[in-house]
Amino acid sequence: MKKKKVVIISISIIAAVLLSAAIGTYSLLFSKPFKITDPTFIYIDEDDSADSVFAKIETNLHPESMTGMKMLAKLKDYGENIYTGAYRINSEMTVLETFRMLKAGRQTPVKLIIPSVRTIDKLVSRVAKQIMADSASITSLINDSSYIANLGYNKATIPALFIPNTYEVYWNMTAEGFIKRMIKENKNFWNAERTAKAEALNMSAVEVCTLASIVDEETANNAEKPLVAGLYINRLKRGMLLQADPTVKFSLQDFGLRRILFKHLETDSPYNTYKHAGLPPGPIRIASVAGINSVLNYSKHNYIYMCAKEDFSGTHNFASTLSEHNRNARRYQQALNRRNIK
Repeated sequence: MKKKKVVIISISIIAAVLLSAAIGTYSLLFSKPFKITDPTFIYIDEDDSADSVFAKIETNLHPESMTGMKMLAKLKDYGENIYTGAYRINSEMTVLETFRMLKAGRQTPVKLIIPSVRTIDKLVSRVAKQIMADSASITSLINDSSYIANLGYNKATIPALFIPNTYEVYWNMTAEGFIKRMIKENKNFWNAERTAKAEALNMSAVEVCTLASIVDEETANNAEKPLVAGLYINRLKRGMLLQADPTVKFSLQDFGLRRILFKHLETDSPYNTYKHAGLPPGPIRIASVAGINSVLNYSKHNYIYMCAKEDFSGTHNFASTLSEHNRNARRYQQALNRRNIK
């Protein structure tokens, strides 16, 4: 009888220990430990180890405990197979859910914004802040003449590859993956309708982007862009020099220049449209979608001259004759003088 009691007690103790362990394990794996208000991204790089991933979790998610996470990592050899990526974690996720997501590499897509900026360097800098590829690796590809030649571009025309927009991508995109995605998006953008409109203008996609980049530099007013595009198309059709001030600024690499003087117009550069006929060798910035569409859907009119308005609104006075243009120019010059802008 005593033996039976001992056995029963022993079984009860073992059961209690196992139950306690089970409850403890359940608590470790199914607790919601992250003390965050909003969903938060954890970014895992190529050089991350299990310890550095845990450090990022502790820093960004403020968990009550890392015991369950580290236990799973040890049991599943997480350190031997770490997947890069951006992982979106919220306060309702359990330790087990979070670990399974990281272990399987189920990363969350992120938004990649391609901006309309003046230089490739600025573009690369912006992109490198949004994906895993660093600026050096992206720049290396863009500066590789053989690589971009195989894509159909050169150093002057490569800005036309990039179509400003917001794209959904995976954060662990490599430099080559980024360029391949941009090629895909460029092809999608230049659909049959846009291509037909470019052909009607006797222009390639690169040439449209080149003119669009000038339009973008001339005005930030989207409503005015088709007017400006029409003016330059009129000049091209008549065989006139474009005489676009932004191309002079680009030639000088002085984008803050407020007043274009005669000495600036003598700048010896293939981009200086006061000295060289036709379009410059390539875009003078990453052309905006509004700029591109303004060229493809340009306003039909007789204007061949434009001058910034004397009210400094950022818009322009347009003219069909030189005498009318000279009057507009005088008003603007007088406004510059009154403000002592040199």
